Amino acid sequence: MSAAALPAGGPGIGAPYGSRGHPALGRSFFLSAFVHLLLLAVMFLGVRFQSSAPTVVNVELWETPPPPPQVAEEPKPQPPVVKPQPEPEPEVKKAPEIALPEKPKPKPKPKPAPPKRDLAFEKQLREQAAQEERQLQERLIREQAAQASAAMRNRALLQWTDRIRAKIRGNIILPQDIPGNPEAIFDVTLLPTGEVLTIRKQKSSGHPGYDDAVERAIMKSSPLPQPDDRSLFQRQLQLRFRPQDR
Repeated sequence: MSAAALPAGGPGIGAPYGSRGHPALGRSFFLSAFVHLLLLAVMFLGVRFQSSAPTVVNVELWETPPPPPQVAEEPKPQPPVVKPQPEPEPEVKKAPEIALPEKPKPKPKPKPAPPKRDLAFEKQLREQAAQEERQLQERLIREQAAQASAAMRNRALLQWTDRIRAKIRGNIILPQDIPGNPEAIFDVTLLPTGEVLTIRKQKSSGHPGYDDAVERAIMKSSPLPQPDDRSLFQRQLQLRFRPQDR
């Protein structure tokens, strides 16, 4: 087929090789140019930012200077203190004194007449006091005499009972196995002639053999010794015995 036979209106159809149009070439060229311009702009801005002068920070090192020497100041004289003058007190006018009428002085009471002394009554009081004093002295004398008599009587009774106990001890046959020094007490009834009427054991010595030996000795010692003064005789006697008594 020849070129003259191709239709005239179709694009690229019937045109010779190499004369065929490129519709995307313009857009590619425009996009490439835009990319290059953008890259140049980025590089320019980056270089400008890096080339800016760095910020300089100045640090000044210094030491606080010592304080200046203090100079002692001379004390300033104090101004004299002026005391305020006291204001004069206002004069108080006294009210005129009113003369009061004097009260009448009471009349002195008459002194009572001294009572008359009853000499007879005073004499009676003195005699009564003297009599009471004499009675007191007599009572003391009687009490002292009674105490002395009782002491003498007690000594005489003690001597009488000692004679009785001595006679009875001489008749006691002591057992051989008496432990310690036990005490036996007997109540003895006497006749005026000294004969033993009854014997009653009031307290045992705790050793029956010793109690029996004492009772036998009392009966053996009858009649018992009589007091030197017959007024000291007593019907009832309490006699105490211990094995080691002498």
